[in-house]
Amino acid sequence: MKKIIGIFVTALCLFATSSQAQIQKGNYLIGGDLASLHFGSGGYFNVDLQPKIAWFIKDNLALGGYVKFDLTTSKDQSTTTIYGVGPLARYYVNDPKTNVLKHGRLFFEGNVGIQGTNTHETTTNGLGFGIGPGYAYFITPNIGLETLLKYNGTVGFGNQPYSSTVDLNFGFQIYLSRGKVRDVGNQINNEVK
Repeated sequence: MKKIIGIFVTALCLFATSSQAQIQKGNYLIGGDLASLHFGSGGYFNVDLQPKIAWFIKDNLALGGYVKFDLTTSKDQSTTTIYGVGPLARYYVNDPKTNVLKHGRLFFEGNVGIQGTNTHETTTNGLGFGIGPGYAYFITPNIGLETLLKYNGTVGFGNQPYSSTVDLNFGFQIYLSRGKVRDVGNQINNEVK
């Protein structure tokens, strides 16, 4: 347990001390959405897990992937399971007029992949897609708290050929340079030994 805590504290310290610009070519984005509000049929609140990783192929543009798993249960409703995996793209707007806060950035995110929404009554499994705007506020040079308003749809097979929701997601991302990722990996290897 001590080793796990040591690894976590070391990684967090390395993340927080970098002075690299967040959204430059060659940097990495690692994090995810932790909570979301879904506005669809039978609106509800749930906690889901949606890790993301991306690489900045040029300044302000990152390409990567996501995994989504969402399980919602309610005493009065059936269990809902949502899953997905696929590529994503994210573009950060570099215009002072849109960046209302000094340490914030407007961005747009899109994804496409394999996705499914299953309840006791309905199933839709097939091609999933999503698009929407978000805002990242950088609490340190390398950690951003985010909110993302996203339209998500699934087209495919099942007794309901199309399903969609509009989600308001909350999460965080860690922005690391290639050298910082290597340093964290070396530090974790040293801690495990």
